Amino acid sequence: MITTKAPRTRRKEGGTAFTSRNLGPRLALIFMALAVLRLGADTAAPPTLEQVRKEMGIPSTATERGQMDAVGFASTKAQMDAVWKASEALPAPDLCKAFPPPAVSSETVAGIISPHDDYVYAGRVYRAVTPHVKAPLVILVGVFHHYRQFQCRNVLVFEDYRTWRSPDGPIQVSPLRDEVLARLAPDDFIRNDAMHDSEHSVEAISYWLKRQNPRVEILPFLVPEMAPEQMKVLASRLAKAVTAATKERNLSLGRDYQVVISADAVHYGADFDYTPFGEGGVEAYSRAVAQDLDIMKGPLAGELKPDEVFAALSDPEKPDKRRVTWCGRFSIPFGLAFMKDLAGASGQKLEAEPAAYATSIGWPELNVGKGGPGRTAPSNLYHFVGYPGVVIKITNAHS
Repeated sequence: MITTKAPRTRRKEGGTAFTSRNLGPRLALIFMALAVLRLGADTAAPPTLEQVRKEMGIPSTATERGQMDAVGFASTKAQMDAVWKASEALPAPDLCKAFPPPAVSSETVAGIISPHDDYVYAGRVYRAVTPHVKAPLVILVGVFHHYRQFQCRNVLVFEDYRTWRSPDGPIQVSPLRDEVLARLAPDDFIRNDAMHDSEHSVEAISYWLKRQNPRVEILPFLVPEMAPEQMKVLASRLAKAVTAATKERNLSLGRDYQVVISADAVHYGADFDYTPFGEGGVEAYSRAVAQDLDIMKGPLAGELKPDEVFAALSDPEKPDKRRVTWCGRFSIPFGLAFMKDLAGASGQKLEAEPAAYATSIGWPELNVGKGGPGRTAPSNLYHFVGYPGVVIKITNAHS
């Protein structure tokens, strides 16, 4: 029998997090305590593997990665069944109409950008983009929400597990991981199970990939804070390592492996420390959504522009300083730079096409019934999250 722990938190990138149980009479005291924790995040000792696993909904074992968030995300087959079925139907009005579904085949898609938030809120956007991922191997570029707490910057973070648990059974970690890491310099990466155990941004997407392809293999890693120049260096080195390893196996981007970049869009509200359009309400919501759509239709559309995306989301001179509260502000520009280098090595050209966008209050929640995965946090006009869905196409696939 699977047992899960208390409702997990909705994370704010960098390490600070909030739970639905916090939104009560002690709200002010909790916010003060979290602010102190955040200021001291780089001086406190990083959490140990034992400490992290105590916080997991379903703890990892020595060989299988467990599940950090077992509330808000499916942890049983029945829950995944309910989410999968409910996500098929689009509500009216359909925000996806702003982005006509890309007319592409599996061999012309290099990868996607997908949300990783609660299934009842973001499920339809997952369902809008993950069907484009049909390759047997998926490289997963994850957000590292807690990079400050772990004092981790300027390296890529891999793990040591053989499999990852999912509601539909174990997900195999590709043996390509070790071949790729053998081709990287020791200073380019670390392998740390505690860091991966603390993070939900990869597990959330991997369950959708497993549901649609039971034989899928994954190669996951996390991207913490890093400056643009360091990002370019690491993206280039990783692309060279992946290119060399996949060529030995006669694997091609799009057909045999694809890239999935994890990201959520704006996190709006006072408890996210982000209220540039006012504390909340209809006008603030409308302006925050418009800002997200401007990013998706601008830096995230057309030719891959990792530098523009980085500058839209973070200060290039001070990378830790966010400009917009997208928790993919490092995973997206890194993933795009990585994919651009991958494609360049084989003479491919890539183009990004927005495919879907929603917010935690812009669409009705998925009707998953009483046995569904629940929610990690409330959602309203004063506390909401945006969800981007982008398809990255190979434009010269048949040339």
